[in-house]
Amino acid sequence: MGERKGVSKYYPPDFNPEKHGSLNRYHHSHPLRERARKLAQGILVIRFEMPYNIWCDGCKNHIGMGVRYNAEKKKVGSYYSTPIYRFRMKCHLCVNYIEMQTDPASCDYVIVSGARRKEERWDPEDNAQVQATEHETKQKLETDAMFRLEHGEADRHSLHQALPSLSRLQEAQGAWKDDFALNSLLRKRFREKKKAMQEQEERTQALQAKASLDIPLLPEAEEDRRLAALLTLHAPDSYEDRQRLKRTEISTRPWFPTASGTPSTPGCAPRRLAPPRRPPATPISPGDLGIVRRRSPQPPTPAEGVPQPQGQSEGDSRECCLPENPQTSRPEEAEDMGGSPDSPGSPQDSGHPSCLSLGSSLVADYSDSESD
Repeated sequence: MGERKGVSKYYPPDFNPEKHGSLNRYHHSHPLRERARKLAQGILVIRFEMPYNIWCDGCKNHIGMGVRYNAEKKKVGSYYSTPIYRFRMKCHLCVNYIEMQTDPASCDYVIVSGARRKEERWDPEDNAQVQATEHETKQKLETDAMFRLEHGEADRHSLHQALPSLSRLQEAQGAWKDDFALNSLLRKRFREKKKAMQEQEERTQALQAKASLDIPLLPEAEEDRRLAALLTLHAPDSYEDRQRLKRTEISTRPWFPTASGTPSTPGCAPRRLAPPRRPPATPISPGDLGIVRRRSPQPPTPAEGVPQPQGQSEGDSRECCLPENPQTSRPEEAEDMGGSPDSPGSPQDSGHPSCLSLGSSLVADYSDSESD
């Protein structure tokens, strides 16, 4: 605090170094300021930290180790050449004062008044801890030869008993000697495990998205893999095989149907790609409609010396020859003419089986109608 306030010093006009010597003497103050208000009584205010857990006698509250107080420090005695100091402080929860002092003999603090200690001490011999040699023992080791010999034998016996434990501790320490390599190995294993977990998570999410699942999937086991290998969930023919078979059927199918309506290749039944057609209705003959075929009058015979039109001979004047075998003609032509090949009024029923005059016409007969 004195150094903090002495950074910028102001010297008043009436300051005389020969008379005052320093600013503290000029202001009639101590460099420690309020901490030295009882310095004439041998008391100095310091910042004291609680060495262990205690219970306050005034408020019966617990005060933990490490709590700090403004304590009055005072010298009350000496242990050989080591001074003994006493600390007096006020509890922050009540008006009770707590007094503690040092104990150089046991290297500890002792409560004088105002509180009681929370007992958490143990015997160092029970824990096989190394203890400091007492002052009396040191004097006897320096002056008594027999005591020194006995003390050495006891030390060697203790070392022989503790040798197995020390060996195990040394081996354990040797395993962790190269801590950098062990740390690198541990981090490498951790990264590999983390990478494997991330890959498994990605596969699981992809499977859930593909199957539209919203349920958690368990990790795959060897038994599940073996059972899945025994199952067959695919069709006997693949999609490519089915497409190849369909192309073969289409390529071997005839383009036009035959007269009998059956495929040209025996034993091959091509698959219909379009729905079947409706069977044709019964053809209607001209007689059913009241139509009678009548012959037109014969044209006059051309006179001799009259020129004939080019492209015609004497025998085919205004006549058209029909095929020699009318039975083998296509039935479609007969149907287009309004009747079947065997219906009345066809060229077979007429008196001219070989030729049909182009002058013939179809005339409707309405003699039987009831019209006026």
